[in-house]
Amino acid sequence: MKDIHNFINGEFVATARQFTKHSPMDHAPIARVHEAGRDEIDRAVQAARAALRGPWGRLPISERAELLKGLVSAIDRRFDDFLEAECADTGKPRSLASHLDIPRGAANFKVFADLINSVPAEFFESPTPDGRGSLNYAIRRPVGVIGVICPWNLPLLLMTWKVGPALACGNTVVVKPSEETPQTATLLGEVMNEVGIPAGVYNVVHGFGPDSAGAFLTEHPGINAITFTGETRTGTAIMQAAARGTRPVSFELGGKNPAIVFADCDLDATIEGCLRSAFANSGQVCLGTERIYVERPLFETFVQRLKAGAEALKIGCPDEEGVSMGPLVSREHQNKVLSYYRKAAELGATVVTGGGVPPMPGHLAQGAWVQPTIWTGLGDDSPIAREEIFGPCTLVQPFDAEDEVIRRANDTDYGLACSIWTQNLSRAHRVAAQIEAGLVWVNSWFLRELRSPFGGSKQSGIGREGGVHSLEFYTELRNICIKL
Repeated sequence: MKDIHNFINGEFVATARQFTKHSPMDHAPIARVHEAGRDEIDRAVQAARAALRGPWGRLPISERAELLKGLVSAIDRRFDDFLEAECADTGKPRSLASHLDIPRGAANFKVFADLINSVPAEFFESPTPDGRGSLNYAIRRPVGVIGVICPWNLPLLLMTWKVGPALACGNTVVVKPSEETPQTATLLGEVMNEVGIPAGVYNVVHGFGPDSAGAFLTEHPGINAITFTGETRTGTAIMQAAARGTRPVSFELGGKNPAIVFADCDLDATIEGCLRSAFANSGQVCLGTERIYVERPLFETFVQRLKAGAEALKIGCPDEEGVSMGPLVSREHQNKVLSYYRKAAELGATVVTGGGVPPMPGHLAQGAWVQPTIWTGLGDDSPIAREEIFGPCTLVQPFDAEDEVIRRANDTDYGLACSIWTQNLSRAHRVAAQIEAGLVWVNSWFLRELRSPFGGSKQSGIGREGGVHSLEFYTELRNICIKL
């Protein structure tokens, strides 16, 4: 087994307390992860603060941006290392990780390196009583040391989505990856050193949430702001910790995202899109579709087409040719998802396909596998329709009228994303404007423009990320007034 160390002040740090990372494919132990205690968290925060006051804080924006672009090239040079680490931790197919996770994880640095060099600033000329006037202009300054708490479903991509803009704006970071996916965040520490990012700018601490690295990090008074992607309950606990010191937070939390399928849709494109949104990454996507509303004339045809598509998905290990679905991230998460599968059956759902664990050969039977699952026959008040499951499953329900489906789609505590499938342009605009979600797709899913605002409404988050919207969180505007 390999050892996964903390990365503090440019060095890899071992600790006496460790935990085992298991493979999601067969539950075999694959790494010893060194858990950070309060002392390691404090060392990381102090290192980040020293770098903020030191070489990183004094770098001109152009030089900082060039270093971040160097990270893109360095990640590309070590592409296979990142790919192996990501697939080992998550079990996701190499075809997915190689086309999404690693390239987008690197691209996040370039996007924000380019943006920080071109972001506009405010400038005002103002009259004064003596007639000579004044000039007011705003400059952006880093917030300070950012606590970055990352999820396990897209480990590198979602981590750099936060670290990229934080560093571009001149902040320093202490990153706590999920205990389920420690490897790529740690590997990025090696790349930071290779590129020449000053020690202390990027730090990684490993551990769990309560009474471990997560809680120690969010409670530390030296953390100036906290950004988190994960489930809503954890976000609530982090927000309580952040309130001590009135520190700002940026949260991308849970979702129970709907798709609305009108009878006039392009059915082939809609089926393809809904298969992706329900089952990509084994359903472990915050933007995934766990509720599908289909206009009644199309309902039966849609369900049968979606069933055929789900049953054509190939389940297997990352290296297998043609694999479209891997295991869930862990046995613990498998147990959670299967508890909903059992609950759906108890509530009388019609299991269109799936509903259990696929037969896997030999040692793979010990892995965290579940079947892609489609249900019908449950109402909007069912826990299957209301609670985030975060697995490869979706509930398909019919609807009769536009106003009805808008009301039902919005009848949720969450508000992250929605997809609408129709060839009626007027309807698309009309319905999209009424959906209570931070991101609405029309005739697509997961089509992202990285400069556009991204975030959730209601219990799906606080704030927006992407483009200048990220800069609003990672910088503070300072107004300078010059009397002429």
